Amino acid sequence: MSQAGEGEGVRGRPSDEGWGPYPLILAGAAVGLLALFLVDAEWGGFALGAVLLVGAAVRFAGYGGALAVREKSVDVWTMGVLGAALVVTALFLEYPELKAQLLVLFGR
Repeated sequence: MSQAGEGEGVRGRPSDEGWGPYPLILAGAAVGLLALFLVDAEWGGFALGAVLLVGAAVRFAGYGGALAVREKSVDVWTMGVLGAALVVTALFLEYPELKAQLLVLFGR
C-alpha cells in the first residue's frame, strides 16, 4: 500500500490549494444576503444565485479547496441548480412581464 507523497493531501490530491475560492464565495454569499435583507429582496436573491453559479463554475473547473465537500459532480449540480433557480426566481419577481411572456410561450 502506497503512502501519500510529499505535498499530497487526502486521496492523492495536492494539498497546496488550501482554502481555494471558498473565502471569495463566502464573501459573495454574505453580500448577497445583506442585499437581500437590507436593500432589495429581488436583487439580493439574484446576487446570491449568481454567487452559487460562480461557485459551481469554479468547482467544475477543478478548483475546490474547502468548497469541495462531496464529489465534484454533486457539488456542481447542487450549486448550479440552486443558483439558477434563485436567479430565475429573482428575475421573475423583478420583471413580472418576463413571467407573463414565458407563460404565453408555453400556452398558459
